Amino acid sequence: MNNIFRFENTEILYFLAVIPLLLLLFWYAQRAKRKAFNRLGDFQVLLDLMPDFSENRPKVKFAFVLFALFLLVLALAQPQFGSKLKEVKRQGIEIMIALDVSNSMLSEDIKPNRLSASKRAISKLVDKLKNDKIGLIVFAGDAYVQVPITTDYRATKMFLKTLTTNIVPKQGTNIASAIELASKSFSSQEDRTKAIIIITDGEDHEQNAIEAAQQAKEQGIKIYTIGMGSPKPQPIPIAEGSSEFKKDDNGSIVMSKLNEQILKQIALESNGVYVRANNSTTGLDLIYEEIENLEKTEIESSIFEDYEERFQYLLGIVLFILVFDFFVLERKNKLTKNINLFE
Repeated sequence: MNNIFRFENTEILYFLAVIPLLLLLFWYAQRAKRKAFNRLGDFQVLLDLMPDFSENRPKVKFAFVLFALFLLVLALAQPQFGSKLKEVKRQGIEIMIALDVSNSMLSEDIKPNRLSASKRAISKLVDKLKNDKIGLIVFAGDAYVQVPITTDYRATKMFLKTLTTNIVPKQGTNIASAIELASKSFSSQEDRTKAIIIITDGEDHEQNAIEAAQQAKEQGIKIYTIGMGSPKPQPIPIAEGSSEFKKDDNGSIVMSKLNEQILKQIALESNGVYVRANNSTTGLDLIYEEIENLEKTEIESSIFEDYEERFQYLLGIVLFILVFDFFVLERKNKLTKNINLFE
């Protein structure tokens, strides 16, 4: 039987960040306690005067509490196992998004910059999808598949967050390469409705994007283009958020501007639509409305239908640890003083 593990509430896992903080506070408290003892006299002499004192028991008890807290956070995140795989047929379309990650996408004419605005818009688009398949391609001088065509929207958003201008080693803006790769990345079924969304500032350095768009049209693929940026030249930061700008060999600041003409031509050649983004909208909402009007075709996907909860086992372990910790005293007692379990 195939199984898949997941957390239903992944945002709860952020509370695990509290554990290192608690460790730091405990270390500071233990250090302060040791200093207090040292002010009273020699620590080893003081231990002889306090036969019931244990230096290690509080550490062990704290370790139990931390481990219980760790398991409690995991339990609250609701661990689940999918135990029943089901083939589902839905009506939808296949969408490949090609995102420009060249350095010029760091220009800040669209806030906070062209790339960040694009990623945020794609994430919102993914949230709207229901029965469609989606894939993600990144391109600069070359194009690479980041997410193969899938119905796993959560994975798509996860990979989207990791995208930077450093992910593609070769700089440039090769739109033709992105179109060709996207066209090859759809499923093999010919009867599917397929669309490519290209998000870029349009500064194509290869000049064969129109031909690639024509070939995509022959395959029944529509291309929608979104122009990120302003036709007015803008400087390119050397890194995201930097106040320094890229310069050419002559020391002049490198400028980038939106090339709307090529993006309009690409959309026109493939019966798609061109939209120019600005600070109030990226245009993906309009593109989504256009795509929604396309004819839906039957899409098969495998999903795990039944998920079995497993948090109760973790809560049982947490309860056992806390009960055990309750009966472990911080000081030695007559019954256990000769047991060196914590030394």
